[in-house]
Amino acid sequence: MKIISVLNMKGGVGKTTLAVNLADFLQNRHKKRVLLVDVDPQFNATQCLISGDQYIEYISQEKSTVIDIFNSAGKMAASVVNGSSAERPITFDDIIPLTTTRGFDIIPGRLDLFRYEMAAGQGKEMRLKNYLQNISENYDLCIIDSPPTPSVWMSSALIASDYYLIPVKADPISMTGIDLLEGIINEKSDNYGCRCICCGVVFTMVERNTRVYKEASEYFKTSKKWKDYIYGKVILKRTSISRGQLSNTFILDIDDSELKTEFSGVVQEFMRRIEI
Repeated sequence: MKIISVLNMKGGVGKTTLAVNLADFLQNRHKKRVLLVDVDPQFNATQCLISGDQYIEYISQEKSTVIDIFNSAGKMAASVVNGSSAERPITFDDIIPLTTTRGFDIIPGRLDLFRYEMAAGQGKEMRLKNYLQNISENYDLCIIDSPPTPSVWMSSALIASDYYLIPVKADPISMTGIDLLEGIINEKSDNYGCRCICCGVVFTMVERNTRVYKEASEYFKTSKKWKDYIYGKVILKRTSISRGQLSNTFILDIDDSELKTEFSGVVQEFMRRIEI
């Protein structure tokens, strides 16, 4: 199984859009066995795949979420006879991914993930990597939707990953912010000894005829650092994408041949770059 983190330090760049549609295309167009892991405390990827009512029911049944990967302590059980007692610790075998209506699996996120105490140096940042190694024979790829902050959750994603993929909105802020992102990734890689490889930069929310896109495209294509990482195809700006995210509608479902052709090109280049 190859593991890829989708990340950017800037919000609103289409990170989750790229992650969930990449998983969807790989599963349904290319017949790959795909797992999506949502380690972003905003849990947007989870909301794209599970309705609010379904999620509440899922949580009420105490089914697996990303918190279980990092929390091995077990939960407290109440008894009218014996009072409170600790259940047995959660093991990796207890953590069962949810199969979505799209066919691929997900470890759902939790909005309260940010409340969970996990300081760097406790060793828990290795648990995501260890869990994915435990289930590696079940999948061809794992895509991690990472948080847009330099947190222990991002560190966990990078430690677990073979590659990282960067979605970039074609605007001046993104052009300057991507160098900051690279610095943070390098710092975390040095701190934890991980060697996660960049498998490319994808332009998102693209309006091809605009001046800002043309300037951004020229900037990256002439950059010695980034020119070899830029994908030839892009994610086009479409209101139908954002409208469909909370109704389980994906790029594959949208009646827009140009949009699907472009994104299909993104997926094919992605597969070439990670050699799958």
